[in-house]
Amino acid sequence: MPIFLDEHMMRSIIMDHFSNPRHRHVPNDLSSYIQIHKDSENCIDDITLYVEIKDGVVTDALFDGVACTITASSTDIMCDLVIGKTIEEAKKILESYFNMIFEKPFDSDILDEANAFKNTHKQAARIKCATIGWNALKEAISVDGK
Repeated sequence: MPIFLDEHMMRSIIMDHFSNPRHRHVPNDLSSYIQIHKDSENCIDDITLYVEIKDGVVTDALFDGVACTITASSTDIMCDLVIGKTIEEAKKILESYFNMIFEKPFDSDILDEANAFKNTHKQAARIKCATIGWNALKEAISVDGK
């Protein structure tokens, strides 16, 4: 993924993950998943993140619920990024994403399509939308005791 994405490409990535989410469904068997519910007082967002962690590796990440375009697409991209990653790798992805959102130095290479949200800071009301799923992941990782 190139470090520079133009506005059209960022919009295309966001709309693709909103219209064709890869990870938006409830797992068939909830028993091995950490479930974190998050909602927003500012938007329609009311989602549950389902994260499966085995032997220190995120083996699956899914979400479901009502979500605006930004929440749904950022959460779907996040799921793409962390599946197959160790807890430590997922933490680095989380840290880099939050740094990007809050205009701090970040590693664009590990964020891949999440770079589409690099201008979120320009619309402060969208920060909650762009981070709700990511905050749920942060909580899920801490629930796992890591």
